[in-house]
Amino acid sequence: MLRWRAPKPTVLSLLLIPAVAGVILYGWYNYSPAQNITTSEGKVHVLLLSSWRSGSSFLGQVFNQHPDAFYLMEPGWHVWTSIQHAGARSLRMAVRDTIRSVFQCDLSVMDSYVPQPQNVSKLFMWSHSRALCSPPACFLTARNEISKEQECKQHCDTHGLKLAEAACRTYSHVVLKEVRFFELESLYPLLRDPSLNLRIIHLVRDPRAVFRSREQSAKALVRDSTIVLEQADIPEKDRSYHVLQEICRSHVRIFETAMFKAPDFLRGRYKMVRYEDLVRNTLEEIEAMYKFVGLEMTETLEEWIYRITHGKGKGTKNDAFKITSRNAEDVSLAWRTTLPFEKVQHIQDVCKGAMSLLGYKTVDSEKEQKLLNLNLMTPRERYQFSWLPSKSTTAKV
Repeated sequence: MLRWRAPKPTVLSLLLIPAVAGVILYGWYNYSPAQNITTSEGKVHVLLLSSWRSGSSFLGQVFNQHPDAFYLMEPGWHVWTSIQHAGARSLRMAVRDTIRSVFQCDLSVMDSYVPQPQNVSKLFMWSHSRALCSPPACFLTARNEISKEQECKQHCDTHGLKLAEAACRTYSHVVLKEVRFFELESLYPLLRDPSLNLRIIHLVRDPRAVFRSREQSAKALVRDSTIVLEQADIPEKDRSYHVLQEICRSHVRIFETAMFKAPDFLRGRYKMVRYEDLVRNTLEEIEAMYKFVGLEMTETLEEWIYRITHGKGKGTKNDAFKITSRNAEDVSLAWRTTLPFEKVQHIQDVCKGAMSLLGYKTVDSEKEQKLLNLNLMTPRERYQFSWLPSKSTTAKV
């Protein structure tokens, strides 16, 4: 019987090829030491808390593109679209329990909301998540690279959610964006949960700018608006103002709770950010948020942030959830030249308290509105508050 004997160098090469490949993949997969985390111990959980059309998608991408962050956009969307004829109040606990499970990298919670087969593509805006386009979920984009949504859609739609869970467990930070909480009390069980290390970043925006953006995306927001209004039968001409009023009230409730009524377990775990400050002092604000949650800026992120905030795009009615390169400060001021003064007056009436609390000045005339060099922002130093002493440690007098 003839036997073939490979030369020793050939045998050595055959043995080395898979080993070398494994080292390459291991180096790509394990971009930073933080990615060796396999349990909730040591993780930081970040909730980006905002409302529709407030710049939250941009803020989400600021965290999504960070190599140490596993990011998902609005898992609460699945709850709101699956349960019919309900209001925001009755759905808030289901949303809270959903994000608790996702924070713990347990996507089995989606069994109740995601139809079979449970492809990754069934998750809301899944291709906006760089982590679902990177190892081990998909070997398309290295963790230290900026992801490309269209390429991810083409190459990373996998069956089942186990790879997404596996990816989640390898990151030091799990970041979720949510627009479906209207007070902080719903989140107290998460803040008390010893398995979670929760940080809340509360993003607000000038209600007049929010109103203009909502008008441009009205069709995409119909279902959500109905839930915000608790299914109430409100005349069409008034609905947009009623929704905005509820949003403004929610920001007041959240901010006042954190400022004046914070329980011990919330202290030091809440940060409010105004969108207008974010687009005016972008790197400074982002670095402060990164520091708040224990992340560091990278050169790649700095370059991407500059490009995405200094483009020439203006946005259209058809890109409600797309992040495109725009001049972010110009976009933030667009309401001043495009929104009729009559609407501005109405908005100021229904959101007057929120505007005063959050530092947005009203305008008294169309001339004031269009005078772009007139600053309508209270200095942000007012909001750099320190936490009040705990009631349990305050001396009685």
